[in-house]
Amino acid sequence: MLEHTKKRPTEKLVPLHLMVHPANVATITKYVEQLENSDSIPWREVAGRRGSIPSSILRGARSKAALTQTRLSELTGIPQRHISEMEQGKRAIGKETARKLAMALNLDYRMFL
Repeated sequence: MLEHTKKRPTEKLVPLHLMVHPANVATITKYVEQLENSDSIPWREVAGRRGSIPSSILRGARSKAALTQTRLSELTGIPQRHISEMEQGKRAIGKETARKLAMALNLDYRMFL
């Protein structure tokens, strides 16, 4: 029985031009080199680059659910300012808050802890 193998799409490469702040050039270059030299990057490493993992999960889940911070605030009763601080990693996500967020985003609350 033949199995499908993972092949990298080399025939469909396109040039990519970025305008970035000079302070970010080294970080972005290193990241792109890692992408080119490996099949994958662990998700924890990628999530950790943008702050804490729970904050990245919250930001991603809210975005996937197509909710604004204001709408998520209305659904959970958590002030919008607190949601913003949680997404930036400036405010910890407690157990009760995690339960409210999880219910609104249809996730397991333990993802935020």
